[in-house]
Amino acid sequence: MNFQLIGVNHNSAPVEVRERLAIPESRLPEALRCFTQHPGVDEGLILSTCNRVELLAQTKNGSADLRGFLGDYFHLDRAALEPHLYEYREHDAIRHLFRVASSLDSMVVGEAQILGQVKEAYATARAVGAIHSQLDLLLTRAFAVAKRVRTETAVGSSAVSIASVAVELAKKIFGSLNGKHVYLVGAGKMSELAARHLLAHGAESIFVANRTYDRAIRLAQKFNGQAIEFSRLYDTCDKCDIVITSTGAPHAIFRREHGELFLSRRKNRPMFFIDIAVPRDVDPEMNKLDGIFVYDIDDLQQSVSSHVADRKKEAERAAAIIESEVERFQSRLQTLDVVPTIVSLQDHLETIRQAEIDRVRGRLGTLSPEQELAIDTLTHGIVNKIMHTPISTLKTAARESEATTVVDIVRRLFNLHEEEKDKKAAQPRGGPGGRA
Repeated sequence: MNFQLIGVNHNSAPVEVRERLAIPESRLPEALRCFTQHPGVDEGLILSTCNRVELLAQTKNGSADLRGFLGDYFHLDRAALEPHLYEYREHDAIRHLFRVASSLDSMVVGEAQILGQVKEAYATARAVGAIHSQLDLLLTRAFAVAKRVRTETAVGSSAVSIASVAVELAKKIFGSLNGKHVYLVGAGKMSELAARHLLAHGAESIFVANRTYDRAIRLAQKFNGQAIEFSRLYDTCDKCDIVITSTGAPHAIFRREHGELFLSRRKNRPMFFIDIAVPRDVDPEMNKLDGIFVYDIDDLQQSVSSHVADRKKEAERAAAIIESEVERFQSRLQTLDVVPTIVSLQDHLETIRQAEIDRVRGRLGTLSPEQELAIDTLTHGIVNKIMHTPISTLKTAARESEATTVVDIVRRLFNLHEEEKDKKAAQPRGGPGGRA
């Protein structure tokens, strides 16, 4: 078990740091290929959301320089990045992943989006061959743990969301949302959720602009809204009171000069920007304009934190479930480590059993089917009794720190090392398929 995880999240790094590490969906396959080619990394997964960027690795020798990968891939000064990084290994990495998937590490504890994001990251990693063995087991278990947390606790019930907080803030600015117009810039899931909340609280209409116009049309149709070609963004944005933006653009698409233009067209009527993009879509300079109110993802976090105290007890119950699941998963992995030795021992003793039956068969003469069955049952019983103690010892030792020592003793006692060498030597050159 050589798991290693490194990352930044909304607790360890401000948005101006997270946006420098964000990996858009289009670049994720290429980033995964680079990651799994990094020295020491055998399997890998990258999770990049507005609130976190995390790299999870199954390492070949128990350790890999993941800090070095981050610095090299993003061309960042490692010293500047270091204060914001967290790194976990082995059971701590397992625990962190389980907490993330179960939404205990989220800005909004109990929110449902993070599990879908982890599943999407897993699907991408599998598609490019970055996950194939132990990480597959770990991620599959993480999904099951997240489901158990949601089933056995109320941590996700009545969850305060970014969308609901956005509604509260909008009400503070406008007093009422009745008759207000909403502009979605980008057609992401979070924007859609926020729009649903705003409409439910009185907003009148929805406009959608997206670089892919077809996606804008599809999302606008959900709200009986209007799709806008992205090239007309600056010509139409001032028509709306509330702008929810999440585009995945590498740089800000709304700058101070845009805010000044919008205010002049609106005759200084206020505009509210909810920027849930990382990197940010709205230049912080916009917030200095009278009549422009900008809230980025970190501002929303501060508003969310005041709502979550009542779910502390449920979060504690969920954390206890996760602790038990971490122990359970570790035990399973350790048991898997001894399986090859158990299989080798079974093969070794079965070979001896068959050889002994063949050796005495000539002296026994012709045997009836009943006699053949009796000999087979007798010898199987003897072998199973011989195997019982070493196999039980191996399975018990798998849960303890002495597992490696016990495995080595069993392999030496039954000469399994030499037997495997003989099998490999008997294979044709070039592997089982024949000539090289």
